[in-house]
Formats: sequence, structure tokens, C-alpha cells
Amino acid sequence: MIGKLKGTIDEIGEDHVLVDVHGVYYEVFCASRTLSRIGSAGEAVVLFIETYVREDQLKLFGFMSRLEREWFLLLQSVQGVGAKVALALLSTLAPSDLANAIALQDKAAISRAPGVGPKVALRIVTELKNKAPAFAGEAAAGIGLKQDIGEGLASAPVADAVSALTNLGYSREQAANAVAAALKNAGEDADSARLIRLGLKELSR
Repeated sequence: MIGKLKGTIDEIGEDHVLVDVHGVYYEVFCASRTLSRIGSAGEAVVLFIETYVREDQLKLFGFMSRLEREWFLLLQSVQGVGAKVALALLSTLAPSDLANAIALQDKAAISRAPGVGPKVALRIVTELKNKAPAFAGEAAAGIGLKQDIGEGLASAPVADAVSALTNLGYSREQAANAVAAALKNAGEDADSARLIRLGLKELSR
């Protein structure tokens, strides 16, 4: 099995990149976010690879990081999520954003990915809520609080502050991130008014 490719970009297509590895050209399917960050033809590239072998085909999927590849596999553990939908999710949301959305039970954020309807989004946030923290990457610091918010277990001041910020037009993820930062600065005993004020400062940066 191919686990990693290091070579030169030959060309970039709509859903794939052709990688030249010492004269052997590998067609690697990638999320659009990966293709937008990968570089240009002639540049060096390193991709983490997931190899799919079927009776009638062999397909390579490429990722910029090991974490992205792990999410690709994790998402497919959910019924109704295949390789195409997993790539669509990774095209729409970075791994940290996926972890946040699942922790917050934010089905709307998950549903932004093409091919992901309400039922599949619900299955994703339900089935992966206990697994997402281990795959949170840079979002790991505040993932516990976001899970509490998503499951309705957060303290009243935290819940009220998140609700107030979302009512002002911020997304649930933006509000949760801001309140998590505010809570860190203000302490566990801070009331909702203080959390809202500090949260707004965070959002205005």
C-alpha cells in the first residue's frame, strides 16, 4: 500500500493532482481545500495517501496532513458517508472546524458540505461526538467546553453568553470560541455579562 508520496506536481485538475515521482505519474484525488493549498505545476509536494483497492479500480486519495487523512477515515465510519462525501466535508471544513462543529452538535455547519443532508449531518454529530476530541488538532484546547455547550451541559453564564453572541449574528462556533477565550481570562466564576463583554472583545480582534 502507498502511505505517502513525495514528488513534483505535474498538473492539477478539478478534483485531483498528478504527481510525478521519478517518472511515474500518480493520479491522486484530493479535497478542494487541499488542491487550493498544494502549490503549482513544477513545485515539490508531499501528500499523505489513503489507497483504495476495489475489484475494478485502484484509487489514491491525498492529504496535506496525517490528521486530514485520519478524518477521512473517521468520517467514513458513519453510515451513509463514503469517500466522496468525506472529501466534500474536508473541502468545506478544516479538521479543527469539523471537531468544533461536532462538539457543538452544529448540524447546520456539517450540512454545508455538498451531498450532506440533515439526516447524515445528524448521524455525524451523534456518532462522532465522543471520538472527535481525539482528532481536534488545534481545536483541542476548548473542545471540552464546546461539547458541554453542544449537549446543553454548560453553566448558565456560559450558555447565556453563547446565546447572546449568536443572537448578535455570530455563528455558534464563533460564539463558543469567544466565550471559551473569555472564560479563560475571566475565570470560572464570571457572570454572563462579563463573558459577553470579553467575548465581544475577542470577536472584534
